[in-house]
Amino acid sequence: MGIIGDGLERAVQQAFTRPLPKSAGAQMRYLVRQLKGTRAVADLLGVSQRTVERYVKDQIRRPRADLARRLEDAVRARWQPRVRERARRRAATRTGLVIDTRARFGFTAAPGTTDDARIRHLTLALPPHHAARLFDAQDAGANEQQLRDLAAETLGEVYFRDGGRRATGLAVQFTDVEHLQFEL
Repeated sequence: MGIIGDGLERAVQQAFTRPLPKSAGAQMRYLVRQLKGTRAVADLLGVSQRTVERYVKDQIRRPRADLARRLEDAVRARWQPRVRERARRRAATRTGLVIDTRARFGFTAAPGTTDDARIRHLTLALPPHHAARLFDAQDAGANEQQLRDLAAETLGEVYFRDGGRRATGLAVQFTDVEHLQFEL
């Protein structure tokens, strides 16, 4: 994905109620159950079916570093789907999201004015309808630039325009993201 999409996923993963399986064998067994077969897991991870079977039987215990990363990412992406969906729904309808970012913010203005782009560190609580827009765009398959534009629009509305009370018509530019983190 990208920095925005990954940030949204990490925020949702904070709601997990149980830890991920630790060992490679347990992770493989989980994936085999989820994907209903060793062939599908082998195709997903880019290994042979026999290798998957050997992990399932604990004949191999320590995967290579790149396989261990792919294995953990695949398990994490499928872990506790109902908990994940419940957390997204709660954020989109009741609690909203908290965004913490350090990025370059600027506006359409003449050079030399205070509206020139500069690095700012913002921590804001986004209302539920903005969280819903971000999650809906992610579900619809929005690319990183579209998510970034939506985040800029959201930050412009919540922080810079203060919900329509000031700076109406201000177009916010959100670039050079150094840090971005979402929390439920």
